[in-house]
Amino acid sequence: MTTATNYALPGFSRRFLPIWRRNYLVWKKLAVASVLGNIADPLITLIAFGYGLGSLLHNVDGIPYIHFLASGSICMSIMMASSFESLYSAFSRMHVQKTWDALLNAPLALDDVVLAEMLWAATKALFSGVAILGVMFMLGIGLHPHTMLVVPLLFLIGMTFASLGLVVNAVARGYDFFTYYFTLVLTPMVFLSGVYYPIAQLPGWLQAISSLLPLSAAVSLVRPLILGGWPATPLLDIAILSAYCALGFYGATILTRRRLLK
Repeated sequence: MTTATNYALPGFSRRFLPIWRRNYLVWKKLAVASVLGNIADPLITLIAFGYGLGSLLHNVDGIPYIHFLASGSICMSIMMASSFESLYSAFSRMHVQKTWDALLNAPLALDDVVLAEMLWAATKALFSGVAILGVMFMLGIGLHPHTMLVVPLLFLIGMTFASLGLVVNAVARGYDFFTYYFTLVLTPMVFLSGVYYPIAQLPGWLQAISSLLPLSAAVSLVRPLILGGWPATPLLDIAILSAYCALGFYGATILTRRRLLK
């Protein structure tokens, strides 16, 4: 594959749909267990911190702490769900199960496979996000018409982190490599993005870093809507997420081409 071809913009076609559907049908067999597994961690966090810490810290900026936490943790859950799918599951399909090799023997392009993986990871994360919203409703959180606008935003957040995950997937040599990404990138991002406490509590230089993080943009969009308000800078936040998504997908496509189409 020539250098010029390797760096060409991703090709888009409807051929990604059968790949997306294939992943969906496989997941459908274990759908209940998958969704329950993805909402267990945020639910435990919400109950433990929301009611435990919330009994000591009743309000944050005039907002009940459990509402503050819930409206941030759903973004964190989408980030984790899409990242797991675009890392561990995609890596398994690419290397262990050889699913990608089989797909590329069909009249499909590698760009179709990468696009399908990104959209499927976002879709799977959205399923979990909707389930988490249902739990929040049962707890009396987010019972506003504005919350309906959260659903498409969750899909955008899922695409963003799926694209970034596929970049890491393209350079990983084994499952152990993903530990570095979760430990050194995703976990610090959670604590810098206003999930557990306001960003204003951070030192100024950390606030500057936080303002550039995709999870911060996600929380800034989703939290006000769940609380019945409107985001302060929606266009900027959407632009940040879209930029990470587009650049991440382009980077993932280039790196995957270099790895598989040598």
